[in-house]
Amino acid sequence: MNQEIIRLHDHYIEEGMDRRDFLKKLTILTGGTASALAFLPMLDYSHAHAETISRDDPRLNTDYLDYPGKSGNIRAYFARKKTESKQPGVIVIHENRGLNPHIEDVTRRMALEGFTALAPDALSPMGGTPFDPDEARDLIRKLDSKQTVQNFIAAAQYLKTHPKTTGRVGVIGFCWGGGLANQLAVQTQDIQASVPFYGMQPAATDVPKIKSALLLHYAGLDERINKGIPDYEAALKSAGIDYKLYMYDGANHAFHNDTSASRYNPDAANLAWKRTIEFLSEKLIE
Repeated sequence: MNQEIIRLHDHYIEEGMDRRDFLKKLTILTGGTASALAFLPMLDYSHAHAETISRDDPRLNTDYLDYPGKSGNIRAYFARKKTESKQPGVIVIHENRGLNPHIEDVTRRMALEGFTALAPDALSPMGGTPFDPDEARDLIRKLDSKQTVQNFIAAAQYLKTHPKTTGRVGVIGFCWGGGLANQLAVQTQDIQASVPFYGMQPAATDVPKIKSALLLHYAGLDERINKGIPDYEAALKSAGIDYKLYMYDGANHAFHNDTSASRYNPDAANLAWKRTIEFLSEKLIE
């Protein structure tokens, strides 16, 4: 797909472009209203393709639960293998469209890898993730950022003390959630491993506060996010942080999301997932 169209969609999804302006510019890029409408299904996320692991998979225990956060109870999706043995915990942080079927599926994938997985709904203080993904995106922007970080720190504390975990906790986040995964690495010592997928970097001055190991996944075509890599990597090296950084050439922002036909890159997604599981196993399983 034309990269100008992908960049336009990034502005719409990630930076809050008005939908009317987005459609107007998409019409210009594609040569007409009919062409623009034909492109929309490829650009939008399809929940119909979200379930790669059945919600009723007999190998898993899954449920929704509430845990105490800074702003009150936080709703979360919980998944773990049907086993009595203790497992490390992993927080799964959603994109800027809330806790949706795709992220719940990723949570089940993580559980099948041998981790007790918890996916909090960052929009819990606003009544939870709405069905309309554009509405969810708009609500994400209204969240109190400091309070949101504290709500996810509370998730780490919940998993750390859960009777079915070993007390070791990791975090994996995507897009908006990738930026939050970076912030958790900075702001809490309750996690031992953090895996941001194409996430906004923390301030270089905050990097020395990081105590967890980092695995950083970036998309080669993601110009907006990649601008922050040089300063981040320089700060990581200067502070002696345990990190690995991988760049996936030819991949777009959100390449791991298999519900987006225009962005999903199966080669990059599968390799990044393999590296993620190896990394979390190395850092969390004693």
